[in-house]
Amino acid sequence: MTIAVKICGVNDRVAAKAAAEGGAAFVGLVFYPPSPRFVKPRQAADIVSVLPAGIERVGLFVDAGEGAIEDVLSKVRLDMLQLHGDESPDDVVALKARFDLPIMKAIKIAAAEDLTQGERYAAVADWLLFDAKPPKAMTSALPGGNALRFDWELLAGRKWPKPWMLSGGLREENLEEAVRITGATVIDVSSGVEISPGHKDPARIRAFIATAKRL
Repeated sequence: MTIAVKICGVNDRVAAKAAAEGGAAFVGLVFYPPSPRFVKPRQAADIVSVLPAGIERVGLFVDAGEGAIEDVLSKVRLDMLQLHGDESPDDVVALKARFDLPIMKAIKIAAAEDLTQGERYAAVADWLLFDAKPPKAMTSALPGGNALRFDWELLAGRKWPKPWMLSGGLREENLEEAVRITGATVIDVSSGVEISPGHKDPARIRAFIATAKRL
C-alpha cells in the first residue's frame, strides 16, 4: 500500500521545495486570514511556481464566498478547492459548478455520530478529509491545523464511496499507528511538520514523507 502525503499550510517557497523534493502528492495553501498559515493570492502564486508538474495544488477556504474564491483563482492556478468551514452540501454543488474544480470537504470528527456528515458530503464532494473537531472549550481553535487528533478507531473498517484523507494531530511518530488503524492511504499534515504555528520545517517535511513512503 502506497501512502500519499499532502503538506498543508505551505506559506513559503522553502517549504514548497521541501514538499516537492520529498515526494508530496499534494500541497495545500490556506486562504483564511485568521490562520497563521494564511497566504495572499499573489504570494501563493509565487510559492506554487516552484512546484513541478504532478503535484496537486489545493486551496483551503473557510466559508468563503464565490467572489473571494474567484479572486484567488484569478491570480493562482489551483487543482482542487478544500472547504474547511460550515459549507453545506448545496454550497459544495454550487462551487463545483461555478469553478469546475474538484471539491474536498473537511469533516470534523469528535464522536461516531459525526461520521454521518461524511455520508452526506460523499454524495456531492470529490474528496473527503477527516479532521479533529476542536472541543468547545478551545476558544482559540482554528477550523483546522490545531494539532488535535480524534479517535482513529472511529474510522476503522469504514469504506467510503469517495477518496479521502486523514488529518488532525499527525506526526512522524504516530503516522504508522494512524494508517494501521484507519486504513488511510492519503495523509494530510500541517502542524506536525512545523517548528511553530505557521513555520514549516523542511527537515520535518522530508522526514514525514519518507516515513509515509516506507509504510
